[in-house]
Amino acid sequence: MPDASADYIVEIDGLGFSRGARRIFDNLSIRIRRGEVTAIMGPSGAGKTTLLRLITGQLVPEHGVIRVDGRLVNELSRRELYELRREIGMLFQHGALLTDYDVFENVAFPLREHTDLPERMIRHVVLAKLHAVGLRGAASMMPSELSGGMARRVALARAIVMDPKLLIYDEPFAGLDPISLGAVLRLIRDMNDALDITSIVVSHDVTQTATVVDRSHILSDGRVVASGSPQQLRMHESDFVQQFMHGLADGPVPFHYPAPDYAEHLLSRHDS
Repeated sequence: MPDASADYIVEIDGLGFSRGARRIFDNLSIRIRRGEVTAIMGPSGAGKTTLLRLITGQLVPEHGVIRVDGRLVNELSRRELYELRREIGMLFQHGALLTDYDVFENVAFPLREHTDLPERMIRHVVLAKLHAVGLRGAASMMPSELSGGMARRVALARAIVMDPKLLIYDEPFAGLDPISLGAVLRLIRDMNDALDITSIVVSHDVTQTATVVDRSHILSDGRVVASGSPQQLRMHESDFVQQFMHGLADGPVPFHYPAPDYAEHLLSRHDS
């Protein structure tokens, strides 16, 4: 009988993690299906980026299990963890390009660090990846010469240059103009399908994320409060999910931060 876990590239079970006295995750469980574009969503402070760091082994959970491609991340040696990371591409929130290198060398950097490919092959691979994101003609430009959208696309070319199994996007839509946003949205979907990989998109942008993902998981209070397709989540019965999906100012997450009675506060001499 086939192993059902083979259908999932990321499996998280009973995850617990804290920062000081603040509990970030409490018995969190998520499964990311192979070949899909999956969104991890939630309000600011829900722990979305922290979850990425746990998946990639930058942080260690207090309890629970994290498997990536069948490997227990929190039990890997340093060498094994580096080997796993070579199979993961990462698009950082603001691109994180190396400012002293031109576009070509930024994309070539992982190949030079992790392979012994000859220069001719590196050139072939880098130009192919830049062509895939529409920026082969910008190979000699410096990061300071790029628009925000172009920098994001160069960072995407670098993220796929090692042909990863898993591609992670951390807030890929932040700060993009409508044209650049449309290009990045198309690339997320096209790259996932053309390269036969799995993508995780971390975002709080409900509208844009819904256009490219197969499934979303919404985080709140350290747990997954809802999972499903964008259509399923828009019809979810939870008041919190409805507030988040439709961008309502008030609801289970109140507009006003807890405060004393307004009249008493005005009349008091000192804030308590």
